[in-house]
Amino acid sequence: MLWAVICTDNPNTAAIRESVLQPHRDYLKSQKHILVLSGATQSDDGSEAIGSLFILNVNSRAEAKKFSDGDPFTQKGVFKSITITRMRKGNWNPETAEGA
Repeated sequence: MLWAVICTDNPNTAAIRESVLQPHRDYLKSQKHILVLSGATQSDDGSEAIGSLFILNVNSRAEAKKFSDGDPFTQKGVFKSITITRMRKGNWNPETAEGA
């Protein structure tokens, strides 16, 4: 089943985010067996990361939380809030993301 993990950054954490960016990316690579889609959410002009979004294919909220808890961004306090919501796949058009 699919789970959306929606994270909002704490204010003034850009430097922390940058300092753990590579460990974060390494972690995501290690989780690719469950990671459907991920990316930073950004300000409207794209100049600033304001959070992260992860779509996971796991069996339970507990597994989604375990994924989130293992993320270096979570561990270093980048996120002010984390919302985990089960979702149902409606439309699936990955080709529309090409070049985004």
